Amino acid sequence: MTEKSNVNVHNDGKPQWYRTLLEFQRPDRRKALWQICNTFSLYAFLWCLMVLNLRLYQSVWIHLGLMVVAAGVYVRIFIFFHDCCHQSFFASRRANTILGHICGVLTFTPYESWRRSHGIHHNTVSDLDRRGHGDVWTLTVEEYMAASLLKRIRYRFYRNPLIMFFLGPAYLFLVDYRFPGKGDRRRQIKSLHMTNAGIALIFIVASWLIGWQTYLLIQLPILAVAGAGGVWLFYIQHQFEGVYWARHRAWDPMKAALKGSSFYHLPRLLQWFSGNIGFHHIHHVRPRIPNYHLKQCHDVMAPCQTIVMLNLRDSLRSLRLKLWDEKHSRLVGFGAING
Repeated sequence: MTEKSNVNVHNDGKPQWYRTLLEFQRPDRRKALWQICNTFSLYAFLWCLMVLNLRLYQSVWIHLGLMVVAAGVYVRIFIFFHDCCHQSFFASRRANTILGHICGVLTFTPYESWRRSHGIHHNTVSDLDRRGHGDVWTLTVEEYMAASLLKRIRYRFYRNPLIMFFLGPAYLFLVDYRFPGKGDRRRQIKSLHMTNAGIALIFIVASWLIGWQTYLLIQLPILAVAGAGGVWLFYIQHQFEGVYWARHRAWDPMKAALKGSSFYHLPRLLQWFSGNIGFHHIHHVRPRIPNYHLKQCHDVMAPCQTIVMLNLRDSLRSLRLKLWDEKHSRLVGFGAING
């Protein structure tokens, strides 16, 4: 599905809708505080219900139901973290940094390290010559065909949905994010130590209050389900039929934002849990726009630009896409090289 209209271009080469979006970059303190209140209070309430269930009823079904909802709220908290990394949630840099570290502890993600790698991702998205920074590992057909057998096996293993959406996120958040990343410097390492210390403190206090077994029975399933959902959202944002990729010499940042990032049209409830991140094309056009303004931005921009919309059914078909075919400028499955 597409939406299309004419585009007015100013002397600076930017279309009118691009200039109009600038007004949405201004954070709204009331909206930000309301999001914090309704999200963190709901997350705490769900935790209390799960603790009570484990203590009084020990119902597996109640636990699973509450856990799924809590995992959705957990994804929303990560979106707040993501906004703070872009310094967009609050107008104050200090407030963004403080909230970012709090959300980072809750989501097991080091703030400064993730902020650095995610910034590189924004500057290199859809650039075939600058892959490998905060993105999904993607090989071209030619690269895959020229790769060693071991590298092909590794790539297929990585691209397996069980690994990518379940085992991979668990390893990423529980293990990989506990250590410095490649290129991390003093600032990132200090933030990492603060995050690890915060996680350890929560574990110690929770073990004293409710017992470490109860804590792990709640936290680990939430992390696993939220991790799978979060990685799926990240995957579908840049791995879909019709996506834009180009070599650096021909790479266009505006096309990378609009065509290299998806508009994932989700039901209203899922849109709330995912913090409007489905409007990812808007986010890449202007990363400083906070999540609570993204839908308004889309409503302004949609009549002025061709936009490819993905629904839930469309997104599931993207699972078969594994390699970039440079000859035809499209993502293809492994079947394309076997035939």
